[in-house]
Amino acid sequence: MKTMKDVYDLLKQYGIFIYTGDRIGDILLMEEEIRELYKGRILEPTQFQSALLILRNESSRLQKEEKI
Repeated sequence: MKTMKDVYDLLKQYGIFIYTGDRIGDILLMEEEIRELYKGRILEPTQFQSALLILRNESSRLQKEEKI
């Protein structure tokens, strides 16, 4: 897993579709869903860690763009 599309596809496998129109809001919801899948032992630790890293990097990138 390397991109946001990979995270979207992972969630889509479990019937989770997130689109609110607010990119940062989407990322926060996706992070929460990833956590729930991990707590439910559906995701492996490596999938969980990779997904969170991608989401946090994307969130950080978007916040930096907003400041510019």
